[in-house]
Amino acid sequence: MNNATAHPSSHATPSDDTSGIVDAFLDARRNGRSLPDFPGVIPDDLEAAYAVQDQAIARWADPVVGWKVGYIAPEKRDASGDERLLGPVFRSRLQQAETATAFDVFDGGFGAIEAEYVLRLDADAPADKTDWTPDEAAALPATLFIGLEVASSPLATINQLGPRVVVSDFGNNNGLVVGGEIADWTALDETTLTAESWIDDARVGTGGATTLPGGLRAAYAFALARSARRGRPLKAGELIATGNATGIHDILPGQRARVVFTGYGEIALVAKAAAPRSEGAAA
Repeated sequence: MNNATAHPSSHATPSDDTSGIVDAFLDARRNGRSLPDFPGVIPDDLEAAYAVQDQAIARWADPVVGWKVGYIAPEKRDASGDERLLGPVFRSRLQQAETATAFDVFDGGFGAIEAEYVLRLDADAPADKTDWTPDEAAALPATLFIGLEVASSPLATINQLGPRVVVSDFGNNNGLVVGGEIADWTALDETTLTAESWIDDARVGTGGATTLPGGLRAAYAFALARSARRGRPLKAGELIATGNATGIHDILPGQRARVVFTGYGEIALVAKAAAPRSEGAAA
């Protein structure tokens, strides 16, 4: 797995404007507590938000093992033209479905689950390639798995405040659970990959690999391109959670989550309140 702290972005230099944001989010995450408001001035654009994220990654003593991709609604995009965003997945927040029983959400903050199709790169991406088409991305070897993203932040209003805030706090990610493999994914019609999400006994969402525009290939292409432009080209072994397949479903500590992937299995766990932890502590 790639340790992203070893690949600092050109935007990773702390400043007075951003250090307070980083301090507040990292302190809240370390102590399992919520934040009442965004801790500072919201970054002007996505580039500035990634500068905050890069600084936070550099100060979080836990290797990055992958990235979540989030879709940006057209009305929330900025001049960068990005249709998606990235957030890091850390090693201590990565779980395997066969052994995972619970995941952490920030009590009083934001907590949700997302059914995810998760790619694992099986080859390094070319470091100097900063533009990718969906077809080019699909040609870079990768294995597909079912998964569940833990979308959680100390800030309850993170999604309401928009993508610049989401990027600033690790992409609103607090974990990833990876399940079984979907073999030969590039040969499949993505419309046949369907999923549903449940919380307790209620079905809260349905969809699949094509729920988000462009499907898996577009998400893969974005992750490759944006990572290279940040100076963090993706490496073999890194994971990409391609985006919510059934929606974003709020969850509270004590509730049970289940994501079902038709023909490929399911993942079921219980949400619990995040407790004080060290960056490298096991999930």
